[in-house]
Amino acid sequence: MSDEFKIEIIKPEQSFLVKEDALEVVVPAFEGEIGILKDHIPIISFLKPGIITIVSKLNKENYYIEDGIIEFKNNNLSILTSTIYNILDMDKSIRLNLLKQAQDELNKEEINDQLRFLADQKVEVLKSLN
Repeated sequence: MSDEFKIEIIKPEQSFLVKEDALEVVVPAFEGEIGILKDHIPIISFLKPGIITIVSKLNKENYYIEDGIIEFKNNNLSILTSTIYNILDMDKSIRLNLLKQAQDELNKEEINDQLRFLADQKVEVLKSLN
């Protein structure tokens, strides 16, 4: 019996990734990191800035996201996000630009707690990538 399940990552303008052979996916949810394996209970959750890790039989892939929603049901994981980058494709200029944007958000005089939390998460994750 196979331990694989399907994952699909969708951006507003297009499908970003479809894999039929995921063994494990770890996502940065607001509740903490959630590891998903085949036959996980159905779940819907919001994502915070962080790293999505996808493990298959052949490789392990990491993606930086800034936001999103996940739904896992019937061994299909759907991730909707507006911002996603394959970490292998993120050159230093992209990381530095995203880091500067997040730091600029943190430096705004009028910023609510939710936006401060999200910007702080972005800064923390992006600094860990450098």
